[in-house]
Amino acid sequence: MKPTRVRYGVVGFALSLAILAYVQRVAISQAAGPISADLGLDKVEMGLIFGAFGLSYALFEIPMGLLGDKLGVRRVLAQIVILWSFFTALTGAAWNLTSMWIIRFLFGAGEAGCFPNLTRMLTQWLPRGERVKAQALMWASTRWGAAVTPPLVLVGITLFGWRWAFVIFGLMGVVWALFFLSRFKERPQDNPKVNEAELALLAESQALVTQEHGGWLQLLLKPQALLLMVQYFCWSYVWYFFVTWMPTYLGEAWGQSAAETAGLSVLPLFMGGAGSLVSGMIPLRVPRRLVAIGAFIAVGSLLLIIPQATNVGVAIALLAAISFSGDLSVPISWNTCVEMGKRYTATMGASMNMFANFSGFLAPVVGGMILADATKSWNFMLYVMAGVAFFGAFCWLFIKVPEPDPEPDLVVAPAL
Repeated sequence: MKPTRVRYGVVGFALSLAILAYVQRVAISQAAGPISADLGLDKVEMGLIFGAFGLSYALFEIPMGLLGDKLGVRRVLAQIVILWSFFTALTGAAWNLTSMWIIRFLFGAGEAGCFPNLTRMLTQWLPRGERVKAQALMWASTRWGAAVTPPLVLVGITLFGWRWAFVIFGLMGVVWALFFLSRFKERPQDNPKVNEAELALLAESQALVTQEHGGWLQLLLKPQALLLMVQYFCWSYVWYFFVTWMPTYLGEAWGQSAAETAGLSVLPLFMGGAGSLVSGMIPLRVPRRLVAIGAFIAVGSLLLIIPQATNVGVAIALLAAISFSGDLSVPISWNTCVEMGKRYTATMGASMNMFANFSGFLAPVVGGMILADATKSWNFMLYVMAGVAFFGAFCWLFIKVPEPDPEPDLVVAPAL
C-alpha cells in the first residue's frame, strides 16, 4: 500500500503559521518611525518597546513548551495564536510609552511557545529525514514572511495609518486559528485520512516524542543542552538587528527614505530564508557542527567589514550575506533540539528559544543605549554584534550533533 500524504498538509500549517508569526512580529520595526512621532518616543524608549517582546517571549517559553508536551500542540497552538493576534490588534490602541510597552510584552507572551510546539508537531507527523527538510522550509518561511513585511506595513500605514494596520494583521491570526482547529488532528492515528502505510512510516516519530530519558529539568541542565541554548542566543542577538534597528540604521547611516528603507530591508530577510533552505539541502554526510561553526565565523567577519562599506548597496549586500550565513545554523539548532529532547522536544525547543529571546530583549535595549551615547555610533553596535557571533562559533566546538539518517525527499503539498 502506498502511504497517503496527509502529513504534508501538516507541513502547510507549520509554514503558514511561521510566516504569519513573523509578519506580526516584524511589523513594528517598519512602523517605528510613525509610532515614535505619534507617541513622542526617543531611541532609548523605542529600544525598550522593541525589547518588551523579547523579554516576555523568553519568560513564557518554557511554560508554553511544557504545556505543548503535556496537553498537545493542537490545543496550545490554537490558544496562543488567538491570544497574540488580540494583542497585535491592540497595538493600534497604544497612547504612550507605558501602554505600548505593556501591549508588546503581552504580545510576546502570546507568541511564546509557537516554534517549540511547531517543532513537536513536525516531529510527530514526519519521518526523520523529512523533518530536517521541513524545519529548513519552516525557518525559510519565517524569514520570507519577515522580508515581505516592510513593504506590506508601508502599504498598510499609507492606506489605513499604523494603528489600523495592526488591527488587520491581528485578524489574520484569528482566521488561521479557526481553520487549524477545524482541520488538524493531534496524532496521525486520529486522522481517518491517514492509511496504514503512512502510519507505519511515522511509527519511529511517534516513538521519539514519547521516549523518556529523565525529567525535563535534568535534560535542560546538561552541558550540551546549555551550550545549544547559548549559541542560539548569539545568533539571535545579531538577527534581532534586522527586525528592530535596521530600518533606522538605513535611514540615519545612509540617508534612506521610508520607502527606500522598506525596499532595502527585504533583501537581508529574504537571504536569511535562503540560508535556512540551503541548510536543509546540504548533504547529510556533511557534519552539521562544521556548518554551524563556519556560519558563525562568517557572520562575525562580515560584521567587521560593514563599517568599511562605501555606499548603501555594499552595506545591504553585506547584511544580506550575514543573514544568509547565520540562518544556515537555525534548522541545525532546531533539529538538534529534537534529538536531545525526545519526549520533551517542545520543552527543549522552548528553552533554546528562551535564550534567543533574552537576546531579543537585550540586543535592542543595548543598541538604544549605544546610540544614545554621543561617543559611540552604529559601527560600535556592529562590532559588539561581531564579538557575540564569534562566541557562538566557540560554543559549537563542543556541541555534538546527532546526524539524521537519509529519508525520502520532502514534497510539500498545500495545507489541508
